Amino acid sequence: MTTDTQKYNDALSSDDKAICDLLANTIDGILKDAENKIWHRHPVWFLDGNPTVGYSKQKAGIRLMFWSGADFDEDGLNVKGEKFKDASIFYNAVSEINKKDLKRWLKRSREIQWDYKNIVKRKGKLERLK
Repeated sequence: MTTDTQKYNDALSSDDKAICDLLANTIDGILKDAENKIWHRHPVWFLDGNPTVGYSKQKAGIRLMFWSGADFDEDGLNVKGEKFKDASIFYNAVSEINKKDLKRWLKRSREIQWDYKNIVKRKGKLERLK
């Protein structure tokens, strides 16, 4: 976990910090080659410069979002984006995290990717990379 991500997590309540620490450590363990940084004020992991997975504190809880998750065909990722190909799940306790699902989603995030890195250049049009 990068120092900036740790600072983000440390600023949260103890329950939210526990969720985010588990998410960050699991993401780092599965996406070992991903670049992790704070992007738009929350932790995001990038593969080849393309945003892949991240989380943020929201009113409904900690939102774990996969930028290409709508194409994972996973019932657990039940908060679908309306404009793009993202899908999310909210957590309010560590006990809600199904580690088996999380690891599967992270592996799928490497296999299924839309090109968000070049979305501005393509004037909002997404193209599938993988």
